[in-house]
Amino acid sequence: MAEPLSIAVEAAWDQEGGVWVATSDEVPGLVAHSADFAALVEMVAELVPLLLIENGIVARGSTPRDLPLHIAAHGLARSSARLAA
Repeated sequence: MAEPLSIAVEAAWDQEGGVWVATSDEVPGLVAHSADFAALVEMVAELVPLLLIENGIVARGSTPRDLPLHIAAHGLARSSARLAA
């Protein structure tokens, strides 16, 4: 199996839990959550290499290199606006 050139990650806002949740079809076992999006991005950057090695997608001891992460965030904000006639 060829090593990935980049990784796509989906991040969705969990309104009930009050956290962002990140997963990826390309990284088995990746589930990370944080109330702060920037902290979530850092967490994903730390977990992805570990999980790629643990799942045998990247060989242990392979040459270090940067792996682009593409994190798509989806959220729903609920609010209201007062209309004055």
